[in-house]
Amino acid sequence: MGLVNTVDILNHAEKHSYAVGAFNIINLDFLNGILDAAETMKSPVILNIAEVHFPYVNIEQITPAIRYMAESTTVPVVLNLDHGVSFKAIVRALRCGFTAVMYDASKKPFEQNIEETRLVVQMAHSVGVSVEAELGQVGGAEGGKKTAKAKREFFTDPAKAEIFAKETGIDALAVSVGNVHGFYEGEPELDFDLIREIKARTSIPLVLHGGSGISDKDFRHAVELGIRKINFFTEMSKMATDRVRELLASNEDIFIQDFLKEAKEKIKEVVMERMMVFGSAKACALPGNVCPVGGTHTGRAECDFFDGQKSLPAESSGVASGNISEAEIIDIVTRAVKDLMSGSGKN
Repeated sequence: MGLVNTVDILNHAEKHSYAVGAFNIINLDFLNGILDAAETMKSPVILNIAEVHFPYVNIEQITPAIRYMAESTTVPVVLNLDHGVSFKAIVRALRCGFTAVMYDASKKPFEQNIEETRLVVQMAHSVGVSVEAELGQVGGAEGGKKTAKAKREFFTDPAKAEIFAKETGIDALAVSVGNVHGFYEGEPELDFDLIREIKARTSIPLVLHGGSGISDKDFRHAVELGIRKINFFTEMSKMATDRVRELLASNEDIFIQDFLKEAKEKIKEVVMERMMVFGSAKACALPGNVCPVGGTHTGRAECDFFDGQKSLPAESSGVASGNISEAEIIDIVTRAVKDLMSGSGKN
């Protein structure tokens, strides 16, 4: 099938009231475990690579493998830049063929968040790439190693969310509704009334970051209210790590290939469980033809780089497509940054 963007699969999730899991990958073991789970569960899946994880994974190196494997799957696969906080990361992801990007300017002033996100939407939509953004601030550490507690002053404002969605043209909105990245201090307390109001005012797919530690019951209720994409990493990573620790403690004749295999199998197990909770398991059997019939492996596995004239590939239907060169992207970014610095706010 090849990689797709999020538009069609999140629309399908909206129609059939489920959420698509977005699972972060660091290496090929994460990739294989997640894709094996998706194939087994007949579920769409989103592969996240976060900018904060760039020190651990080279996207130019791993993207060809992701594309190669996506072309061989029988389920929809999205390659998404998670929490891109710089224009450089966005352009880098577009150049490598990511089919979705999440631009996070949530810590910046509201108007600046709108202006910068609108720019990213213009760039990404021109090449068929979907865009997610964040409003409010989801607390905690995106690397997932610390505990945190949600602060209500950083929750998403529904009125601002309505304006933000209309002004930017984003395809999905990450919300702050009591969720945090990493592990929670105490029990998570999601504000379900807030989710309901934001959904009513924006009418676009909502995204829940910080899935580790939320109960299955709360996940299901959030999905009922309009959450259509759920990010999940910390708990998956910890459970795989715990399995490796068990293995190392049980046998002296353990080599690196042994615990890498066990980690992959644990990741697969965790992802399968989450897909059942999110309601995406067996989504391929639902009306709407979200999944292809059989794989379409072509053997193509190279990352496309710009020659200065070549435009980025449009990967999927559902968002505006067109042609835009690297030089044009750089020009747009340069003008936007200058406008923002001068306070003009114009593109």
